[in-house]
Amino acid sequence: MEKNAEKLRIDKYLWSIRVFKTRSLAADACEAGRVRWNGNPVKASKQVNVGEQYDIRTPERRWNIEVTGLLQTRKAYPEAVKFYIDHTPEEDKTITGSQASSFYTGKRLSKVGRPTKQQRRDLDEFLDN
Repeated sequence: MEKNAEKLRIDKYLWSIRVFKTRSLAADACEAGRVRWNGNPVKASKQVNVGEQYDIRTPERRWNIEVTGLLQTRKAYPEAVKFYIDHTPEEDKTITGSQASSFYTGKRLSKVGRPTKQQRRDLDEFLDN
Protein backbone atom coordinates (compact mmCIF):
# COMPACT_ATOMS: atom_id res chain seq x y z
CA MET A 1 0.00 0.00 0.00
CA GLU A 2 1.36 3.43 -0.97
CA LYS A 3 1.92 5.85 1.88
CA ASN A 4 0.19 9.21 1.49
CA ALA A 5 2.91 11.85 1.07
CA GLU A 6 0.53 14.67 2.01
CA LYS A 7 -0.55 14.75 5.64
CA LEU A 8 -3.10 17.21 6.94
CA ARG A 9 -4.72 17.53 10.35
CA ILE A 10 -8.52 17.89 10.53
CA ASP A 11 -8.34 21.22 12.38
CA LYS A 12 -6.08 22.72 9.72
CA TYR A 13 -8.26 21.31 6.91
CA LEU A 14 -11.48 22.75 8.37
CA TRP A 15 -9.76 26.12 8.79
CA SER A 16 -8.36 26.08 5.24
CA ILE A 17 -11.73 25.30 3.60
CA ARG A 18 -13.28 28.14 5.65
CA VAL A 19 -15.66 26.17 7.87
CA PHE A 20 -14.03 27.86 10.89
CA LYS A 21 -12.59 31.37 11.08
CA THR A 22 -9.49 30.34 13.03
CA ARG A 23 -7.58 27.12 13.46
CA SER A 24 -8.01 27.30 17.23
CA LEU A 25 -11.81 27.42 16.80
CA ALA A 26 -11.56 24.31 14.62
CA ALA A 27 -9.43 22.55 17.25
CA ASP A 28 -11.85 23.56 20.02
CA ALA A 29 -14.78 22.17 18.00
CA CYS A 30 -12.94 18.87 17.60
CA GLU A 31 -12.18 18.64 21.31
CA ALA A 32 -15.82 19.48 22.15
CA GLY A 33 -17.06 16.61 19.97
CA ARG A 34 -18.69 18.79 17.31
CA VAL A 35 -16.66 17.22 14.49
CA ARG A 36 -17.57 13.58 13.77
CA TRP A 37 -16.33 10.91 11.39
CA ASN A 38 -18.39 7.71 11.05
CA GLY A 39 -20.48 8.92 14.00
CA ASN A 40 -17.50 9.16 16.35
CA PRO A 41 -15.93 12.40 17.59
CA VAL A 42 -12.43 13.08 16.24
CA LYS A 43 -9.41 14.74 17.78
CA ALA A 44 -7.88 17.81 16.16
CA SER A 45 -4.77 15.81 15.26
CA LYS A 46 -6.64 13.23 13.12
CA GLN A 47 -5.19 12.90 9.62
CA VAL A 48 -7.62 13.74 6.80
CA ASN A 49 -7.89 11.48 3.75
CA VAL A 50 -9.64 12.07 0.44
CA GLY A 51 -13.09 10.44 0.33
CA GLU A 52 -13.86 10.71 4.05
CA GLN A 53 -17.12 12.32 5.19
CA TYR A 54 -17.38 14.52 8.28
CA ASP A 55 -20.35 15.87 10.22
CA ILE A 56 -19.59 19.28 11.70
CA ARG A 57 -21.69 21.47 13.99
CA THR A 58 -20.85 25.16 14.12
CA PRO A 59 -22.78 27.85 16.00
CA GLU A 60 -24.18 29.05 12.68
CA ARG A 61 -25.14 25.78 10.95
CA ARG A 62 -24.52 22.07 10.42
CA TRP A 63 -22.19 20.70 7.75
CA ASN A 64 -21.88 17.27 6.12
CA ILE A 65 -18.83 17.40 3.86
CA GLU A 66 -16.89 14.91 1.78
CA VAL A 67 -13.17 15.55 1.32
CA THR A 68 -12.21 15.77 -2.38
CA GLY A 69 -8.75 17.26 -1.96
CA LEU A 70 -6.29 18.38 0.68
CA LEU A 71 -5.77 22.11 1.05
CA GLN A 72 -2.67 23.01 3.08
CA THR A 73 -3.15 26.80 3.17
CA ARG A 74 -6.19 29.02 3.50
CA LYS A 75 -7.49 30.19 0.11
CA ALA A 76 -10.27 32.48 -1.07
CA TYR A 77 -13.76 30.98 -0.76
CA PRO A 78 -14.20 30.26 -4.52
CA GLU A 79 -10.97 28.23 -4.43
CA ALA A 80 -11.69 26.53 -1.08
CA VAL A 81 -15.04 25.05 -2.16
CA LYS A 82 -13.23 22.96 -4.79
CA PHE A 83 -11.70 20.82 -2.03
CA TYR A 84 -14.93 19.41 -0.58
CA ILE A 85 -18.47 18.40 -1.54
CA ASP A 86 -21.24 19.71 0.72
CA HIS A 87 -23.80 16.93 1.34
CA THR A 88 -25.68 18.95 3.96
CA PRO A 89 -29.51 18.67 3.70
CA GLU A 90 -31.20 21.93 2.69
CA GLU A 91 -32.96 22.39 6.06
CA ASP A 92 -29.57 22.31 7.84
CA LYS A 93 -27.97 24.83 5.46
CA THR A 94 -30.04 27.69 6.85
CA ILE A 95 -28.29 29.81 9.45
CA THR A 96 -29.60 28.89 12.90
CA GLY A 97 -27.86 31.67 14.82
CA SER A 98 -30.03 34.40 16.25
CA GLN A 99 -30.02 37.67 14.35
CA ALA A 100 -31.49 41.02 15.17
CA SER A 101 -34.44 42.21 13.12
CA SER A 102 -32.27 44.92 11.62
CA PHE A 103 -28.64 44.31 10.83
CA TYR A 104 -26.50 46.73 12.84
CA THR A 105 -23.12 47.53 11.30
CA GLY A 106 -21.97 49.91 14.00
CA LYS A 107 -22.16 52.93 11.74
CA ARG A 108 -24.80 55.60 12.00
CA LEU A 109 -27.06 56.05 8.99
CA SER A 110 -26.35 59.16 6.98
CA LYS A 111 -28.39 62.25 7.90
CA VAL A 112 -29.94 60.50 10.92
CA GLY A 113 -29.25 61.23 14.59
CA ARG A 114 -26.81 63.88 15.74
CA PRO A 115 -26.21 66.86 13.47
CA THR A 116 -22.90 67.28 11.71
CA LYS A 117 -20.58 70.08 12.72
CA GLN A 118 -21.76 72.19 9.76
CA GLN A 119 -25.42 71.56 10.61
CA ARG A 120 -24.78 72.50 14.25
CA ARG A 121 -23.10 75.76 13.25
CA ASP A 122 -26.02 76.61 10.95
CA LEU A 123 -28.47 75.83 13.76
CA ASP A 124 -26.51 77.95 16.28
CA GLU A 125 -26.38 80.83 13.80
CA PHE A 126 -30.13 80.53 13.18
CA LEU A 127 -30.97 80.49 16.90
CA ASP A 128 -28.70 83.48 17.66
CA ASN A 129 -30.56 85.66 15.15
